[in-house]
Amino acid sequence: MNELLKQLIQAAPTVDNGERRAAEVLVQYFRTHGIQADADIWNENRANVIARLPSSRQKPGLLLAAHLDVVPADRSQWHFEPFTGIEQNGHILGRGAVDMLGGLAAAAAALVEIASTGLPLQGDVVLAATAGEETDSCGANRLVQSAAQTISPLAGIILPEPTNLKILTAHRGLLWLQITTYGRSAHGSMPKQGINAIEKMLPLLNRLFGWSIPQPPHPRLGPCTMSINQLHAGTAPNIVPDTCRLHLDIRTLPGQPQPSVIEQIQTFLEEQKARDPNFRAEISILRQCEALETPPNSPFVQTVCRAVQTNQTDVAVFTTDGPHFLPLCPDIIILGPGNPTACHKPDEAVKIDDLAAARQMYVQIIRALAQ
Repeated sequence: MNELLKQLIQAAPTVDNGERRAAEVLVQYFRTHGIQADADIWNENRANVIARLPSSRQKPGLLLAAHLDVVPADRSQWHFEPFTGIEQNGHILGRGAVDMLGGLAAAAAALVEIASTGLPLQGDVVLAATAGEETDSCGANRLVQSAAQTISPLAGIILPEPTNLKILTAHRGLLWLQITTYGRSAHGSMPKQGINAIEKMLPLLNRLFGWSIPQPPHPRLGPCTMSINQLHAGTAPNIVPDTCRLHLDIRTLPGQPQPSVIEQIQTFLEEQKARDPNFRAEISILRQCEALETPPNSPFVQTVCRAVQTNQTDVAVFTTDGPHFLPLCPDIIILGPGNPTACHKPDEAVKIDDLAAARQMYVQIIRALAQ
């Protein structure tokens, strides 16, 4: 498991490199241990992996749904090379050690441990490692489209994201919007001959900064939130900008329709157009993912809790690929090694003891569900 994690880190599966090298490492690991595994490769360097422990299918199966990709690393901010996979002081260090190659390695090792026992399974155990979770969830969507007919009915899905080994059953949704205002370019010395797109954005900015999305807070997840995080305009200091782009990060709640949020913002644009005939703007969706919520009292969650000897569940502050897997099964939890506050930060590291604990938890859950 530790060596697998190091090799996955060394594969450097960032958006620039793609996931293919990491997928090949994972497939080789499974095949070396006699487990059926295949890589789905597209666009030369993008890849998903599916590994399977087959069964008699007398019971619903279990899917462990991980992701292969990691965010880039700015080497100037690290105290060691981020893609070398160092073992030091009881930790494995490197980009992706926490998010989420550590969880993937622990889940893969759990399948190997189950396979080594030779005990018959009554439900399939499937591990999927997908591309693009950090960018556009392309791998999860591709897998669901291709595997919906081949994956047997599932009792539940586990996402091995970092949770400090806690069972998380819900998270908010993600809605990234771009609002673009349009003007007319002109020489900076003659601004009256143009229409400044930044100026056209200002009334909308003021409106959004004073606006709270009308949605009751969730009892466990809290409120829906909106953050104005990026503003882009202009091509040179001496050119009146003809476009201005604003990026919003909106986090929605279970049961909250994301189209209704977009409609409310569209109303603001229409109202501003009525006040200003020169106002032109449009909204586009950069990325979206629905909220996730599995009832803590669901049979799947209760079985998992009994298997790992806890009665506590919590919710995630981050968003996952989980909602994209809902067509396969409505019962999804998040459970994995590593501290989520270490995600995407320099000097990322996961405790080896936590990796071992996660592997054992996955083994116990597989035994409870599939044997």
